[in-house]
Amino acid sequence: MPKSGRHAQAPADEVLPPAVAPLDPRLLVREEGLKGYWTEFKRKMRGGELGSIPVIVGLIIIWTVFQTRDSLFLSSANMVNICYFLSATGMIATGLVFVLLLGEIDLSVASVSGLSAAIFAIFSTTHGMNEWLALVLTILTGIGIGAIHGFFFAKIGVPAFVVTLAGNLGWNGLMLWLLGSTGSLSIQDTGPMHILGQRSFFMDQDIAGGYILATVGVVALLAGSFIEQTRRRKAGVPFRPTSEIILRAAVLAIVGYVAAYVLNKTSGVPNALVIFLVTLVICDFVLRRTTFGRKVFAVGGSIEAARRAGINVALVRIAVFAISGGFAAAGGLFLAAQTYTATLAAGSGNLLMLAIAAAVIGGTSLFGGRGNVWSALLGMLVIQSIQTGLDLLNMNTSIQYMITGAVLLAAVVIDSVSRRTQKSSGRA
Repeated sequence: MPKSGRHAQAPADEVLPPAVAPLDPRLLVREEGLKGYWTEFKRKMRGGELGSIPVIVGLIIIWTVFQTRDSLFLSSANMVNICYFLSATGMIATGLVFVLLLGEIDLSVASVSGLSAAIFAIFSTTHGMNEWLALVLTILTGIGIGAIHGFFFAKIGVPAFVVTLAGNLGWNGLMLWLLGSTGSLSIQDTGPMHILGQRSFFMDQDIAGGYILATVGVVALLAGSFIEQTRRRKAGVPFRPTSEIILRAAVLAIVGYVAAYVLNKTSGVPNALVIFLVTLVICDFVLRRTTFGRKVFAVGGSIEAARRAGINVALVRIAVFAISGGFAAAGGLFLAAQTYTATLAAGSGNLLMLAIAAAVIGGTSLFGGRGNVWSALLGMLVIQSIQTGLDLLNMNTSIQYMITGAVLLAAVVIDSVSRRTQKSSGRA
């Protein structure tokens, strides 16, 4: 009789079926080729994962409308202006993306940018300090201001809205005090200010500059993609097939070379745009490829889950607000380079609203945990295109505000509907 109980054994001739490892759905998508990607695309659309598609579609519509109203809109000179003037506010919006990923807001960035321009002017013009050293000290000042905001928020428990609103008032007052009765300080068109100025272009007087930038971008994408492919293949996890890598590089090459051709017809690629793009690449790497970036998304997704995972939530919060302050200072220097002056008007007006709008319109969620730094570029392309197009049509500033506000509202509505759709489909 066969043995029973816990000492019973399976017959020698009985062969157990091998364990089947679960397949990663991304691997199935890539194995199916174009059909798999199309199926995945439709699944994401139904699930509310829209990504950057709404803003890209919106940008195409905006460019089409303005081009039909004025043939100069897509001219080389106008595209150069758009690319140059979006960089300053784009830098401020980049710092705000980090804060928005936490589900918070920083209302002080505009006044910090104005204060930074005043500090740089005092260092470099009034006291004759080396301009590069003045630039470093100015950005460090912005980082310090942001860290102060973060400390009160993360350690004391004061809401970020209140802390940064107080900072907006306080730092604006300090700027007024520093500029004194004159209300403005001139900045020399030398050193970093010349590089950031309107008359400074990448490889000036060399038509190859734009094409060199496009080539570097394509080569960097190919190199990074193939390195990642090799690493993931060795680890035995899904990786991008070579055909997909080449297709992505081809798309980037088309966009890059067309942009270079258009910009080179007038003067080339503004240095301010080059610095802005390099900054975005670095920040994108930090957010997607580093431990710190993963912690930012974790805190933005769920604070309690982040704490249980051992993440120092307070430190992440302070670091993020410090980053926002640093980018606000950098944006202030970009703005100062447009006029070579630090004035009482710096950081005033609708700068704060435009910076926030750029990040949100570009696709970063106001609710935290979702977005990327490229939102700053896409959002500013939309905003600057609207402003420039309406200027060409001699429209009143009030019309610009109303249209930009409507676009911002549309972006928030899309984000809210997208989140609701993802929750209903179990993907939020």
